[in-house]
Order: sequence, then structure tokens, then C-alpha cells
Amino acid sequence: MVDKPALLLVHPSKPNGPSTLWDELRQLLAFEIANGGQISIVNRLDRETSGLILVAKTAAAARRFGLLMQQKRIAKEYLAIVSGWPEWESAVNAQPLARQGLHEPSAIWLKQAVHASGSEARTEFRVEHRFTKGGDGSQRFSLVRAFPVTGRTHQIRVHLSSLGHPIVGDKIYGPDEDAYLRFIEKGWTEQLERLLFLPRHALHSAKLSVPGVGKWESPFPADLAKWMHDPR
Repeated sequence: MVDKPALLLVHPSKPNGPSTLWDELRQLLAFEIANGGQISIVNRLDRETSGLILVAKTAAAARRFGLLMQQKRIAKEYLAIVSGWPEWESAVNAQPLARQGLHEPSAIWLKQAVHASGSEARTEFRVEHRFTKGGDGSQRFSLVRAFPVTGRTHQIRVHLSSLGHPIVGDKIYGPDEDAYLRFIEKGWTEQLERLLFLPRHALHSAKLSVPGVGKWESPFPADLAKWMHDPR
């Protein structure tokens, strides 16, 4: 089990790119790899998402964990800071998901969307805490725990956005998808900070349980806790 920090890529995206979790694991497990081992990432996380990642070091473990994933027997819990106060204490979003560009124009190739012809997707949600910011308490936010049953691309982010409570800092599914394009062009700016509040989306892989293997928990990251408890 690996506890990934935010802003670290899991896999290399281009030659001579920045260091990735994959690179670090290959160095750390060089002896095992030289003796017939391997590295298999079981549950991938987006670059900006922090928290737990399950890594298989042998082909047998990779097959076992892969089968458990297909059977939906690996339990995962995420924590997310979202905009607004949900009217519900718990909710289920079972809307199917598809790549948006397959059905309507999208400037972002990987962007997903709710669509009737998409793949099965199901996420359960529970509100953990509601709070305000902005000095006068005019800005409402919530800490939500997410239980993804399936594992579609950007599933938690899309499902929360479709419920009207996008994740704080989300450049694609937040208040304006052009924020992602502006970030790619110019990096993090004061304009983006006013719009998104945080330089990374506030999503954390907090708990993971594998039958017959173990249970793990990752503490809520300091950057998100600091922002959440700062009243400004």
C-alpha cells in the first residue's frame, strides 16, 4: 500500500517528463523486480488526488487484486470538500458515465459526463461536516465521504458535480471547464485562485480494504485541513 501525495503523477505521460509514482516504485523495488517481481497499480488516482494506492508486486497478486476489483470486493472510501450544503445527509448517484466528446463537443478530451448510453457507475455519498468561509460565513462548503462501487474515470468528481456540489478546486468539473485550459496554458494564477480556491481538487483516497489481506487508512491531508478550518 502506498500513500500518494497530491500533484504526483501515477504513470509517466511522456518521455523525459516529471518523476512519477511508477518511477519511484521501480527504484524502491529494484531488487524484487530483478528477481522476477513486477509493479502493478491496482487503483489509479488522478495526479491531484492524494491518498491510498494498492500496488501488486507479483503477477499472482496482480491477478488476485484485479479479480477482486472486477467483483467489486475492494472497498474504497474517499473524502471530498464540495461547494454548497447538500439537502441530503446521504445519497446515491447511479447515473451512467461516458466520455463527453463521444456525444457532444468538448474541448477536454478526457472529460466525462453523465449519459444514458454510458457505462454503469454508482457512488454512495454521506455528508460528514458542513462549514462556512468568507469571514461573514456567506460561502458554504461541505466535507463529503464517497463510497465508489464502480471505478469509472473521474467517477466521484462527475457524480458530485451532477448533484450540484462540485469538488473544490476541480478545474474540469467545477464552475468553469475553461479553468483547466487556462491552467494548462498559464499555470496557477490569482484569477484561478479566486474561482477555484485551491490549486488542486480536494479529493483524498482515505480508506481501502482488501478481503483476506488488510485494511488501511490515510489521514486527511494537511493542505485540505488547513483550508477547511481557515475561516477566510
